[in-house]
Amino acid sequence: MLDFIYYPVSWILWFWHRVFAAIPGLGKDSGLAWSLGVVFLVFTLRIVLYKPFVKQVRTTKQMQELQPQIKELQKKYKNDRQKMALEMQKLQKEHGFNPLMGCLPILAQVPVFLGLFHVLRSFNRTGHGFGQLGMSPEENANTANYVFSAADVQSFLSARIFGAPISAFITTPTAELQAFADYGGIPSRLSIALVAIPLMVIAGLATHFNARASVNRQSEEAAANPQAALMNKLALWVFPLGVLVGGPFLPIAILLYWVANNIWTYGQQHLVFGRMEKEEKAKKQAKLEQRAQHAPKPGAKPISTKKKSTAVDAKTADSALADDESVDAEPSTNGTSKSANRGSGQRRPGGQKRPGSRGRANQKRRR
Repeated sequence: MLDFIYYPVSWILWFWHRVFAAIPGLGKDSGLAWSLGVVFLVFTLRIVLYKPFVKQVRTTKQMQELQPQIKELQKKYKNDRQKMALEMQKLQKEHGFNPLMGCLPILAQVPVFLGLFHVLRSFNRTGHGFGQLGMSPEENANTANYVFSAADVQSFLSARIFGAPISAFITTPTAELQAFADYGGIPSRLSIALVAIPLMVIAGLATHFNARASVNRQSEEAAANPQAALMNKLALWVFPLGVLVGGPFLPIAILLYWVANNIWTYGQQHLVFGRMEKEEKAKKQAKLEQRAQHAPKPGAKPISTKKKSTAVDAKTADSALADDESVDAEPSTNGTSKSANRGSGQRRPGGQKRPGSRGRANQKRRR
C-alpha cells in the first residue's frame, strides 16, 4: 500500500550501501558499510529538505514577532471566534506568513522514518507479529526485499556492528533471531544491548540539546505563551525520554538513523541561525548608513523645507504673472492691443460707449 515510500527509501539505501561497500577494507557484508548507508540516507533526505527547513525557521521567527498583534486580536475578538479567525488570516496574508511551512520538514520525515523501519524489518520476515510474514529462515534468506536481491538480504543478515546485527533490537523474539543462524550466528541479547543502549542515550541527549537550542532562541513573549511553554517541556523532557523508553523496540539501524538525524539538525540549526543573524546585522548596518547619508554634515545649518516651499511658490506666482502680462500685451486683429481695448471701454447695443472707468469705480465701492 505504501510502496511509493518503500521503494524510494530502499533505492537510496541500496545506492549508499554500494558506494561504501566499494571502499577497500569494508566490502559488501560489512556492518560499517550498511550503517553508513543508513546515515547517508538521512543526510540525503535532510539535503532535500534544507530549503523547507530554512522556511520553517523563518516562519517560527515571524510567528514570534507577530505574537503581540495576535494577542491583541485574541483580546479584541474573544467573543467572536469567526471574526478572530478571519482577522488572523488577514494578518497572515499581510505578512506573508504560512503556518504549514513550520510543519513541512517534520511531516516529510515521518514517512521516511516509517519507510526505513518497514524496509529494515523486511530483511527478517520470520516473525508472526504486525507486518511480518512468518517465513522460515531459508525462505527469508532467498526472498528479495523491494530493490534488494536475495543476495543483498543475505549480506544484510551477515552484517554486524560491534557483534550485533543492525536489524536486531533488544526485544527481538527468539524465533526471529534464528534467521541469523547461518549468517554469522545467533546474536545474544547482551551483544545487542551493548550497542543499542549507548545509541539510545546518545539519541536522547541529542534530542534534548536540539530542543534546548530552539528554546533558547525563542523570545520572552513567545516562551511566556502557555501553549509554547507546554511544547517546550515536551520537547525538552518527554521526547528524549520517549527515545529511551521506545529504544528497546527499535532496530539498531533505526537508532543510527535517529542519532544521525539529530546530529545533522544540531549542525544545521547553528548554520541557518548564524546566517540569519548576519542578515539582520547587515540590514541594521544598511539602515544606519542610509540615515548617516541623509543627516546634515557637522557644522552645517539644517535646511528648512518650509523656506524652500515658499520660495518655489513665489517663483511660480511670478511666472504666472508674467504670463498674464504677456497675454494682455498681445495685439488684436484690428491693430490695437487688448489692453487698449479694455481701457477704451465697450460699446452699448445702442452705439453709445460704456465708460471704461465704471468697472474700476464699482470695484472701489465694493472695496
